[in-house]
Amino acid sequence: MPTATKIISAVAFALVGFWAAVSYIPHLPEGTAVGFFREIIAVLGFLVGWRSMGRNSGKGYSESVGYGLRTSFLVVFWALLGFATYTMIQRSFRHMYGSEVGKALLDVPKIMMEYGKLALAQDVLVALIAGGVLAGIVAEFVARRWT
Repeated sequence: MPTATKIISAVAFALVGFWAAVSYIPHLPEGTAVGFFREIIAVLGFLVGWRSMGRNSGKGYSESVGYGLRTSFLVVFWALLGFATYTMIQRSFRHMYGSEVGKALLDVPKIMMEYGKLALAQDVLVALIAGGVLAGIVAEFVARRWT
């Protein structure tokens, strides 16, 4: 059921996701096609913000800071998993795995780790941590005022 807290949490984490994606792009290898990367991460932030932060607000400001950080890193996890899976599918269409399905599936965590190393850049971490804390506080503020 839509509530003000869920809507504001979703919008806040869409902004956090967009900010983190914009910070992440310069760390990609030269010539990497970006496409709708920022928008996809913003939509993912919206969905995770709605489901995770929106549900856990209203328990106090210190709790909401922790939930905000958790939500930021859930966005990162789902983004890494989604893009690693997409990359694995692209590689499988180029016959990089031959007919070995297990090899393709085991490549997903490796790809996640490759992409995850790029997310350890200082500007990306600042976007995720500061954005998660701020979005958590905003969600708690909304939960106390309109719930």
